Amino acid sequence: MFKFERLEVWKKAVETYELISEETFKINQKDQYSLGEQIRRSSLSISTNIAEGTGRNSSKEAKYFFNIAKGSVYETVSLLVIMKKRGYLEEEKFREFYNICDEIAMMLSGLMNK
Repeated sequence: MFKFERLEVWKKAVETYELISEETFKINQKDQYSLGEQIRRSSLSISTNIAEGTGRNSSKEAKYFFNIAKGSVYETVSLLVIMKKRGYLEEEKFREFYNICDEIAMMLSGLMNK
């Protein structure tokens, strides 16, 4: 088992990608590339950067990738706001994803402060 597979933050990030990705198929053709593809990429980037960070040899390098992952969380939240404003996400789903992203960001801050 790889080190990142034991991290709760990585597991939560993978699950979040799956949930958000499902919702993007509701986006119309006009917004599918600019919004749908972008939020899939940003939410996928969270878990992949966590994994890459755990594979680094120094804590400085690891923190660099955890910081990129945290930036991807913020990008994802911004795109969730746009999805909600465009009518692709109901308030309840938006709140659920927003809260999960907030939790992931806090967990990443904890990893960076170790």
